[in-house]
Amino acid sequence: MRRREFLGGAASTILAHTNVPPIIDTHIHLFDPTRPQGVPWPPRGNAALYQPALPERFRRLAVPLGVAGAIEIECSPWLEDNQWVLDIAAKDPIIAGMVGNLEPGKPEFRKHLERFRKNGLFLGLRYGNLWGRNLAAEISRPEFIADLKALADEGLVLDTANPNPTLLAAVVRLTDRVPTLRVVIDHLPQIQIPAEARELAQRPQVYVKVSAVLRRVDGRVPRELSFYRERLDEIWDAFGPDRLLYGSDWPNSDQWGPYSLVFNLVREYFTAKGPAAAEKYFRTNSRAAYRWIERS
Repeated sequence: MRRREFLGGAASTILAHTNVPPIIDTHIHLFDPTRPQGVPWPPRGNAALYQPALPERFRRLAVPLGVAGAIEIECSPWLEDNQWVLDIAAKDPIIAGMVGNLEPGKPEFRKHLERFRKNGLFLGLRYGNLWGRNLAAEISRPEFIADLKALADEGLVLDTANPNPTLLAAVVRLTDRVPTLRVVIDHLPQIQIPAEARELAQRPQVYVKVSAVLRRVDGRVPRELSFYRERLDEIWDAFGPDRLLYGSDWPNSDQWGPYSLVFNLVREYFTAKGPAAAEKYFRTNSRAAYRWIERS
């Protein structure tokens, strides 16, 4: 039996006992510090992260838990790292797609969008509080809005980065200007849920990744769901069962705890909501948000 077949069989066995559907992890990062050109992130001094994060390593952690695929979220501002990720993804069908890095509002944006859009694994762009960019400031520029309309016209998604009230207020304005654009808010459990998030909850094209759940408090990372439940309840109450997605933030999450801890906390929470809600959270909502492609 080939190893990939064995892993698939193991995942099916686990799923049969946990009533969790085949899972799509909508937030992982791929990078390799051993490349000749190195990486812009993570920093060399970060012992937890400064090692290759590639699909085979992710498989070993995630497939035994029932994860059938993942969406890579770009963690590099280098243009050609979009192609590097696509080349890596082409070799391993556990990668269901990637959200890349391009800069709307720049003269070369349409050329780069046309180039990467030809690859069916390219699902959209990441833009927010990252790489010195400022969504709130860019919204006033007509060329920026025009480029995001082009993104929406291509059926691609905008994934935000590192939310705060200012960024979420900017997403409110953006979805007013480009109502056909699907938007995914990441890492919302990291902040107190502001009024801007509740405004976004009224917009059906806005999704939320329940990612970066773990937090360090007084020098320790709580492992009990009870510590995180109140904030998860706030997100659930605002966005409901049809707009929430599973995302681990691997391997960045390793700084707080192992992949299994990240997964088991949200599995406990969402399986308690019932099989239909769990299936939406772990799989079907991600298809609606990202329109990822089914691979072997």
